[in-house]
Amino acid sequence: MGFKCGIVGLPNVGKSTLFNALTQTASAQAANYPFCTIEPNVGEVAVPDVRMKNLAAIAGSKELIPTRLTFVDIAGLVKGASKGEGLGNQFLANIREVDAIAYVLRCFEDGDITHVEGRIDPLADAEIVETELMIADLESLEKRLPALEKKAKGQDKEAKASIELIERALVHLREGRPARFTERTPEEEKAFKGLNLLTSKPVLYVCNVEEEAASTGNSFSKAVQERAAAEGAVAVVISARIEEELAQLDDDERTDYLSELGLEEAGLDRLIRAGYDLLHLITYFTCGPKETRAWTITKGTTAPQAAGVIHTDFEKGFIRAETIAYDDYVSLKGESGAKDAGKMRLEGKEYVVADGDVMHFRFNT
Repeated sequence: MGFKCGIVGLPNVGKSTLFNALTQTASAQAANYPFCTIEPNVGEVAVPDVRMKNLAAIAGSKELIPTRLTFVDIAGLVKGASKGEGLGNQFLANIREVDAIAYVLRCFEDGDITHVEGRIDPLADAEIVETELMIADLESLEKRLPALEKKAKGQDKEAKASIELIERALVHLREGRPARFTERTPEEEKAFKGLNLLTSKPVLYVCNVEEEAASTGNSFSKAVQERAAAEGAVAVVISARIEEELAQLDDDERTDYLSELGLEEAGLDRLIRAGYDLLHLITYFTCGPKETRAWTITKGTTAPQAAGVIHTDFEKGFIRAETIAYDDYVSLKGESGAKDAGKMRLEGKEYVVADGDVMHFRFNT
């Protein structure tokens, strides 16, 4: 399990350029006119994790298999998308399928690249995108109410609970706030997700800045970061042009180029880390002579559930998990050293997997 992130924004903000860079492909046509992305482009990237190389070196692994992250480049949105303007209907359908939304916001000035609104204002751009999604959610919920109210009159408890949850969400939407701010209990979370609301998805603000501002940001990106902080959201500063250039370089050249720019890491790494934090994801590893492999799970996942990510039979027949913390595995030079030091633990069905755990599952088929 990785996660699927939809890249959205107004036309000509750098969505396709960023997508091309992130996936190291040219499958999304980046051109200076609206709707150059007609179909959603889907690309996968390996999630970088320096721990893998350390583990593989100790285990003598022949192959490293990182977990993967899916990006979906979705057609540019314009005002009226919720009513079908531009490619609105397609946009809304595609965005329902992703786990999180990355709002790409234009935070640079360039007279050669037109802006569909005729001005550079990333906060206003974010408002346009969010408003169209809220309108679509508002209409979706209001259409559902009559049928639910009819069921509720027949003393349908589930319908009554759904109505109460929907009305809570509608309060926010009618006041111009995204549905993700709806108050709900842990027990209501599944039902809330079942509403499949566009504005219930976690949001990443991606500030696309000029190359000179990649390390420091600029006044536009700072305004976005202030908005994100106020919402409890995350903002990442990236130069899509730099990421595009980095995609063409080998590892040594990338390191030198980043150093010249005053950057410690690529924007992709920051974006993935922000996305992981946003969706509460962690990584565990399996190691051996054949391969070292990374597996992505959600925080709070138990050992049997983690085993099920590898194969459903592992979860069904789970017996125990031989578990070594990453730091112990590295400092004690692998499985044998960890065993000798008493650092290999036998964990049962109730164990909650920690980030970086190196695991070997025992199971019955």
